[in-house]
Amino acid sequence: MSTAEIRRRFTAHFAENTEIGEHTVVPSASLLLDDPNLLFVNAGMVPFKPFFLGQATPPYQRATSVQKCIRTPDIEEVGKTTRHGTFFEMCGNFSFGDYFKEGAITLAWELITKSVADGGFGFDESVLYPSVLNGDDEAVALWKKITGLPDDRIVRLPPSENYWSMGVPGPGGPCSEILIDRGGAYGKDRDWEAGDRYLEFWNLVFMQDNVVEARSKYDVDIDGALPQKSIDTGLGLERVAYLMQGKSNMYETDVVFPVIEKAQELTGKKYGADYDDDVRFRVVADHVRSSLMLIGDGVTPGNEGRGYVLRRLMRRAIRNMRLLGYEDPAMPELLPISRDKMGETYTELHTGWDRIKRVADSEEEAFRKTLTAGTQIFDLAATEVKQSGSTTFTGSKAFQLHDTYGFPIDLTLEMAAEAGLEVDEAGFRGLMTEQRERAKADARAKKGQHADLSVYRGILDSNGPTDWQAYTTLDTESKPLALLKEGKPVDVLGPEEIGEIVLDRTPFYAESGGQSADAGIIEFDGGRLEVVDVQRPVKGLVVHQVRVVDGEFSTSSAAGGLVHAQVDPEWRLGARQAHSGTHVVHAALREVLGPTALQSGSFNRPGYLRLDYGWTKGLTPEQMHEIEEVSNNALRADLPVSWDYMTLPEAKEWGAIALFGETYDDSKVRVVEIGGPWSRELCGGTHVDHSAQIGTIVVTSEASVGSGNRRIEAYTGVEGFQYLARERDVVSELNLLLKTKSDDVVGRVSDLMERLKAAEKEIARARTAQLLASGGSIAASAVDVNGVRVVAQRVPGVGGGDARTLAQDVRSRLGDAPAAVVLVGDADGKVAVVAAVNPSGIAKGVKAGDLIKELAPIVGGRGGGKPDFAQGGGTEVGRIDEALGKVSSLVTGAVAGA
Repeated sequence: MSTAEIRRRFTAHFAENTEIGEHTVVPSASLLLDDPNLLFVNAGMVPFKPFFLGQATPPYQRATSVQKCIRTPDIEEVGKTTRHGTFFEMCGNFSFGDYFKEGAITLAWELITKSVADGGFGFDESVLYPSVLNGDDEAVALWKKITGLPDDRIVRLPPSENYWSMGVPGPGGPCSEILIDRGGAYGKDRDWEAGDRYLEFWNLVFMQDNVVEARSKYDVDIDGALPQKSIDTGLGLERVAYLMQGKSNMYETDVVFPVIEKAQELTGKKYGADYDDDVRFRVVADHVRSSLMLIGDGVTPGNEGRGYVLRRLMRRAIRNMRLLGYEDPAMPELLPISRDKMGETYTELHTGWDRIKRVADSEEEAFRKTLTAGTQIFDLAATEVKQSGSTTFTGSKAFQLHDTYGFPIDLTLEMAAEAGLEVDEAGFRGLMTEQRERAKADARAKKGQHADLSVYRGILDSNGPTDWQAYTTLDTESKPLALLKEGKPVDVLGPEEIGEIVLDRTPFYAESGGQSADAGIIEFDGGRLEVVDVQRPVKGLVVHQVRVVDGEFSTSSAAGGLVHAQVDPEWRLGARQAHSGTHVVHAALREVLGPTALQSGSFNRPGYLRLDYGWTKGLTPEQMHEIEEVSNNALRADLPVSWDYMTLPEAKEWGAIALFGETYDDSKVRVVEIGGPWSRELCGGTHVDHSAQIGTIVVTSEASVGSGNRRIEAYTGVEGFQYLARERDVVSELNLLLKTKSDDVVGRVSDLMERLKAAEKEIARARTAQLLASGGSIAASAVDVNGVRVVAQRVPGVGGGDARTLAQDVRSRLGDAPAAVVLVGDADGKVAVVAAVNPSGIAKGVKAGDLIKELAPIVGGRGGGKPDFAQGGGTEVGRIDEALGKVSSLVTGAVAGA
């Protein structure tokens, strides 16, 4: 049975059930979710978390879905086991206060045991074993009643296996897993920990407990039963597929194995012939599919977060193809195979193929360059480690490979293991942590108070969601509900103190959707608070970060229990201009480059916008001018700006763009329209009423922000005019300096640049001539060392390039007799070390590369090269003489060892 048919039968079984009740079929959500605890959706129930946590009311009592998921903690196990995969699909059915244990067990058992001819999966009951939480006698009785199985076929397991919670306060409960016995070839009889023998393929979670504290998903404190019991189940689509298709693992199913077949064709190697190669084939197949699905959902390769996960998956796939012997670009060959299989269900993989291919090809091209350079550097470093007698690749070397050369740590770990070395991972992680902490210092100062969300959930549970009025007003009379400092409740904030206040209603826009938070003030009886940031730490709750600028604030300071919240109107106007300007630039970008140029991220604040989009080539000046012109023509046309609410399917049918990286629930979404169909986007931001109110759009820059990702920056409104005024002033000053008119400035500057270049070349020629003139006297200083004429001299004020030229000149002056030249220059506090050896000197055993490897570390650096020429650098000028003093002994040792 094909994977597509398994998927179809699963949802049909629940959607068409009339005995327990029809289920609403919910399409898979994006792999990207607005959840501070998750990079990706990693379980089928994740999109339903707000319903289970009571943060939102479900629009249905029963639901079923097949959800895309990504899990990467076990990435090193991919290909080595039958079960580990980074991308998988989780089939689930959910009950929100409707049916419970009996209904869940009945529905599951019916589907898996019903014959294939009758629409089921047709599993043999004799090899099926339900498991229950030890002590859940109710579940045991229900399994016996519904299935007729004897008691010894129902497995009792501890909480570590059969209790489930979200790992945070909220719902939890015992679960039942359905296991299938695959036979003695996979493990011992009734050894429930033998994961391949008794394979779990469906988990039924009975959410019945009110978890008040969770130390893990199963180590929890329970305070009674939930007022509304629910069901959450998860059936692994890939597991059922390989069971029903008679395969031994998920990599050989109908949607994954075609990639392995193509990889066999490309590499000339055969799957099944060698264990190590089989692991590589499976890694390639899994990672290619995962990369396809991530790029399809809008992820682009990067060095942090989601982008790093994608980059790591792609690079592991590419490198494993190289280990299989394939040196050419692999993604253009393999991705289309995965697209054709996965695109049968996820049609957006076909419609978005141009963008997916562009991102993947660009990343592989960049990585191939990195791999070539990084491998050479790694090999050199690994050789040095072995020569020193050590077996540990230092954390600093691994960090240098990662930070300077872009070489991923996972590849360093793999290559080190292949070379018989260990990597000081702790040292590497420590250096990475230091770097990240420096980069994130500002972000932590702004949002670090939201790390522990329990206090915010408590405020939300006690008071309900914030009455958010940012679309309709700039000021409200509001009641303070909570006052916090550093994430903890306090009674008072003194002068200049910074804290957080929660109001029952607010006019302030909370940062989201790329739009920065509103600024403004909150006035109270006897004082004033400055609003410096506004966030939504949990869905439905708006939190204002404030600074006390006048008086002392406590919740009792509010006269009549109320404060006056006032958004800065100028700030809001600038924010509206910038956000609407972002939509205009996005529409102009797509008009100029085509519909595949889609926004992948944005940020806007009053007067400024930046827009990231998936594209592999930089814009030409003509394209930038055209985008700016199209944008400003849209402003001059004074296009109407409007918004409406509709369901997500309605919005997509209407042509609205759902931006990558954004997540949308099943409630109605807000669609912002500028000029009718010219610009329609899902957006929750604030906007102008007509495009002319944006004022102006001035595109200031366009640049790369990562592989396959570009960024446009622009000013809007008054800030745009101010930017143009500054540019005008610069041109005016140039006119005065060059004594020319504006139209002639470029020509005059070009002429001056040409004259400057000519002068620099003439100076360089004079400097070279002067250097070479000293070559004779330097060559005359040569001394005989074991039959080799050796020059070892310091050349003050000479940098690396000039030292190289001089060393080669001196070598040529020494003739055909064995000769070696070492020059050490110092300029601008840096040391340059060069060595040049002629052919007869090499024949005597003296090699330039060996000399530099010994000398460069003395001056605090490193280097290398070929036998005839090598160079290095350092920073310790004071040790130059020490390095030169060692040259003779190095030559002596080389000749003696030849």
